[in-house]
Amino acid sequence: MKHQNKKVAVVLSGCGVFDGTEIHEAVLTLLSIEENGASWHCFAPKISQTHVVDHATGEVIKDQTREVFSESARISRGTEKLSDLTEYDPSKFDCLVFPGGFGAAKNLSDFAFRGSEGTVLDSVKNAVKCTHSANMPIGFICITPASVGALTLGVKGINMTIGNDLQTSQTIEACGATHQECTVDDVIIDQKNKIVSTPAYMLGPGVLDIRKGIEKLILKILLMA
Repeated sequence: MKHQNKKVAVVLSGCGVFDGTEIHEAVLTLLSIEENGASWHCFAPKISQTHVVDHATGEVIKDQTREVFSESARISRGTEKLSDLTEYDPSKFDCLVFPGGFGAAKNLSDFAFRGSEGTVLDSVKNAVKCTHSANMPIGFICITPASVGALTLGVKGINMTIGNDLQTSQTIEACGATHQECTVDDVIIDQKNKIVSTPAYMLGPGVLDIRKGIEKLILKILLMA
């Protein structure tokens, strides 16, 4: 089934798994949206990254700073299809999706450092809450069910997954959400709250594996829209 004219907002957190958006997950998200006949537009906050990581060594580069918005433009191929997250208007879209990567736990929130005691960036919180209040579907990929979803909506007892990692699933539960184990090629659907989540690289191990779950997630949220 094709979903002509449906529009999906995709929230990015930089570019690169260790300090921004997980690139494979982002590209597969955009690909799945287009394969289903829908269109996408990316959003990112105009803030500095928490830190910059050398992806060749995994080490933090202490004397370097990068901007989340500018780095996200690497994925969106410029700013024609990228806007400041503060400009997000749910009435202009049908779905909202968050690809993973450590940027979602370091830039969109401080989940990587504070766990269930963490806070979410105001623009991210507003985007999630106004989308949820409008009864629109939201897709959370990889770590974002915990770093964004549970921190923002966990008190509502929403069902979500990050796969089967015990510590992270316990953190989701501590936020008030309900965690369900899930394989990399599947999704967990909270029909009542219109929340769909998939583990992606929380389980891996490769691009082909995570694509299956992301494809299902995009199809499910488009069907819900």
